[in-house]
Amino acid sequence: MVKQQRKEEIDFSSSLAEVWRVLNENERDILRKNSTIRTFKRNGLIYYQGDEPKDMMCLLKGKVKIYKDGIGGRTQIIRMIKPIQYFGYRAFFAHENYLTNASAFEPSTICMIPLNIVTDLIYGNPNLAMFFIRQLSTDLGISDERTINLTQKHIRGRLAESLLFLKDSYGLEADGATLSIYLSREDLANLSNMTTSNAIRTLTTFANEHVIAMDGKKISIINEERLKQISRLG
Repeated sequence: MVKQQRKEEIDFSSSLAEVWRVLNENERDILRKNSTIRTFKRNGLIYYQGDEPKDMMCLLKGKVKIYKDGIGGRTQIIRMIKPIQYFGYRAFFAHENYLTNASAFEPSTICMIPLNIVTDLIYGNPNLAMFFIRQLSTDLGISDERTINLTQKHIRGRLAESLLFLKDSYGLEADGATLSIYLSREDLANLSNMTTSNAIRTLTTFANEHVIAMDGKKISIINEERLKQISRLG
């Protein structure tokens, strides 16, 4: 289920800071008047593969996964979105429908900006155009590197990389060790391009080697240097 909030509850200058600072006051006013805020429950679908892209999205609060359904019912998590990141606009610029799905990994708040408004702003503001060129270029570089790592690294290296990726993306809890995101074994497997059974076995091996500790869905990194070494060796 989706619920819309009042615009005035959101401080656009801080929530959309990266875009905000390249806009003039008139462009900011256009963004304020045309943006909407939507909330999604855990596992709520934000868009489906095949949908026509109509909004650029900025995650204000929560966590979102971008994923693709593959052969035999397998799912591959392509990206994990964290606050404040923009998503959902690449397909529009490529004149395509969405090639992926997006869902809220936990209760999430998203700012929706109509892509026709974004296009109008880009035509009038070269700094905004450069912002999106940088964003798309950065995303492409990350995607290329992940593709190589997920296809060339062995299972241990892929899982170690995913745990480090989650740590860098979402940080650690107050204890300085526990990942601040609780993934099911299936989601962790989908992020690491492996079966759930292989993810469970590898996590158990890491725990036996005292690289990590597990408590249900909670995973704590005990030896980060060793985890980095496993990731590098692949």
